[in-house]
Amino acid sequence: MATATATALTVNIFEAKTQLSKLIERVERGEEVIIARAGKPVARLTRLEPLKKPIVFGLLKGKLHISEDFDAPLPDDVLAEFEGEIFPSEKADKPDGEPGAQGQAI
Repeated sequence: MATATATALTVNIFEAKTQLSKLIERVERGEEVIIARAGKPVARLTRLEPLKKPIVFGLLKGKLHISEDFDAPLPDDVLAEFEGEIFPSEKADKPDGEPGAQGQAI
């Protein structure tokens, strides 16, 4: 005896065994089938999601160029920006006693 719920069709084990091909067709269309024993759900038939495509390394080989000096030290002004010093040239211009000078909080 099959019953349909809001999201799944529920069938007993005997019916699932005799109608397996039809149930699989329904699952392939996106439906979900619950298999019950004595009215108690015990298994779920659902459609398998396709496997992720494997990662293929080397697809860009020969298409990219990395400069010889890509890991060379950065210029001081660029490095200062990475370290949080937004305007390093202004900081260097201030005398030691003014706020914002080297080592003092603003």
